[in-house]
Amino acid sequence: MDDFNKYDKYNNQNNSWNYTPGNNPDQYSYSYYKYNEDKYDDLKTSSFYNEGYKKPSRGKLKGLVVPMIVVALISSLLTGGIVGAYFTYFIPENSSSNNGSYKNPDITPIKQIEIVDNTVSVESAVAEKVSPSIVGVSVSFQSSNFLFGLQESQGSGSGIIYRSDGYIITNNHVIEDAMLGSSGNKIAPGSKIQVILPNQVDKPYDATVVGRDVKTDLAILKINASELPAADFGNSDEVRVGEKAIAIGNPAGLEFMGSVTSGIISGLNRELKFDDGKSMKLIQTDAAINPGNSGGALLNSKGEVIGINTSKIGGANFEGLGFAIPSNIAVEVAESLIESGYVKGRPQLGITVDTRFNSEIAKRNNVPEGILVYSVEPLSGAYQAGIRTGDIITKFNGVPITTFNELETQKNKYKAGDTVEVTIYRIPESGAVSEGKYMTLKVVLGEDKG
Repeated sequence: MDDFNKYDKYNNQNNSWNYTPGNNPDQYSYSYYKYNEDKYDDLKTSSFYNEGYKKPSRGKLKGLVVPMIVVALISSLLTGGIVGAYFTYFIPENSSSNNGSYKNPDITPIKQIEIVDNTVSVESAVAEKVSPSIVGVSVSFQSSNFLFGLQESQGSGSGIIYRSDGYIITNNHVIEDAMLGSSGNKIAPGSKIQVILPNQVDKPYDATVVGRDVKTDLAILKINASELPAADFGNSDEVRVGEKAIAIGNPAGLEFMGSVTSGIISGLNRELKFDDGKSMKLIQTDAAINPGNSGGALLNSKGEVIGINTSKIGGANFEGLGFAIPSNIAVEVAESLIESGYVKGRPQLGITVDTRFNSEIAKRNNVPEGILVYSVEPLSGAYQAGIRTGDIITKFNGVPITTFNELETQKNKYKAGDTVEVTIYRIPESGAVSEGKYMTLKVVLGEDKG
């Protein structure tokens, strides 16, 4: 057709379209003639047009009837055979190749979908990776009761394999009942701390306390084992609110060892106060953290430890409100405890405070607000600077102080050995409040080894 269009030429002289063939003998010659009465005869005599029709004779038509009937019968038999074969052989075969369903083009087929779940959830993958690194911590200790005398008591919690050579990290409050005194690393007589590995439940390991830190509620235990599956610790500074959070531990005792709960990171830098007036900034999560989870791991979706779970601060009336010590703090404290048995370089003023003193009592007694010194540790920086019991600390290195938390915040900006100025208000021994006076003393901060 392209050649036709290419070679068409309009001839104004004879009012016709002409096609001039090329060298190809298979090409045709076409002419469209303008129809009019003058050229009607030409059309009738053209080689490609013939109006002539010769009516067949009646005799010949009669002779064709019988053959036509025979042909019709044969055609009917053939057609019936073909249709029967189609329904007998073709449709069943086609149906079997289409899972037994015949596809009618006029009917919308019903889709049969088989769902095959070949994926592994984040929780499953993390649990498989980290669960071998989560251990049980069993504590037995003696407690005294005025009715029943000395009794054996039990406690339990969780821990994380920190190093493959037997170092375990846990919460200090998990083991403190078995310890001798509020500080130090000695286990009390008659007490015992054991570590239970998840693949050796019937073979507990006796543990020693390498170091513990009351301020961060962390402790490092050591067992005589090697080639343990140590957990990977992530960067807690990179944690964001809304991220996946997975907790693994031993809630309600070792019977539920290795329990996995899941949620999200609900908040960061949540400051919570302890009963002793101290506070910590923690990670908040809605992953269930129950008693027994303490010392276990809070993990991200990569299976990295981003926090050490603690249930000490959780109340019985709260749900979806769990907290964990950030992993960066945990690693820093753990390394220091392993190296020195205490957190090195932490500044110490050398006093204990009376937490009952507040703004109301200060106003009632006509004295300034501040920190009331309850006692002074002998040979400490405060002792050597001349601070006494009953003094009220009002400023720390020029910054006004009214609460214990404010004092800790300012003190921790410095390191052991630094010299700071402490402003106090001292009431004379006579007790005459009106004769009290302010004093500014220079204090060399000591090192807190507690």
